[in-house]
Amino acid sequence: MNEELLTIKQQAAAVAQELISTARLTEGDILVVGCSSSEVTGKAIGTFSSVEVAEAVFDGIYEVTQSKGVFLAAQCCEHLNRAIIVEKEVARRDRLTVVNVVPQPKAGGSFGTTAYKRFSHAVAVESITADAGIDIGDTLIGMHLRSVAVPVRLSANTIGEAHVVCARTRPKFIGGCRAVYDDNLL
Repeated sequence: MNEELLTIKQQAAAVAQELISTARLTEGDILVVGCSSSEVTGKAIGTFSSVEVAEAVFDGIYEVTQSKGVFLAAQCCEHLNRAIIVEKEVARRDRLTVVNVVPQPKAGGSFGTTAYKRFSHAVAVESITADAGIDIGDTLIGMHLRSVAVPVRLSANTIGEAHVVCARTRPKFIGGCRAVYDDNLL
């Protein structure tokens, strides 16, 4: 791995580590990640897909999620309707409907393709409700976050040249002005 790819991997790992900590994710939680490898290299989304860049981002994030027991969900690109690649264990546990597609760099994106190849038992699903998310390069992950999404500002807001936006989720408040809320769930 060259120095530039190593830097990208380290940046991705740092973002994942900080978000998992800030969002208070625990074992079994799901982190959804959308990544435009084109944007990471400074190009417009969808114009310069790079498997090598996607692998660097994936490796950085996956090492962190694995060490924390958090499941990684990889969002594919618009060509696959932003389908999600997860471990079969997650699909079974959460009773997700598996769809038949094998992502490719130009149909699913390099990040989704990398996840499909690197997971132990990868499957594609149409949607998921993740506990937190990392959007690398404005890939629009919001449709795969559980309600209610809360923006998380991290110490870094780029990976390579790509803009990074992160979110955690919290339970909805119910009950109105007389209700009492659990601060640990905020």
